[in-house]
Amino acid sequence: MKCNIEKLIKDRGLKKKFIAEKIEVSVAQLRNYETGHSLIPIDKAYILADILGVKVDDLYEREQK
Repeated sequence: MKCNIEKLIKDRGLKKKFIAEKIEVSVAQLRNYETGHSLIPIDKAYILADILGVKVDDLYEREQK
């Protein structure tokens, strides 16, 4: 699974600190979500998707085998 969170945040010109505060996590934890080291909990995924103006499905994409 490929994570699109970092690209979506960058494309919208938003600060990671702003996003982290809105989803109530540390910037370090947000980075873990961006790099795929942790999966974002579904409740936070919906908040993040709303902030970014995308669907939850857009946060990740399946990689073709």
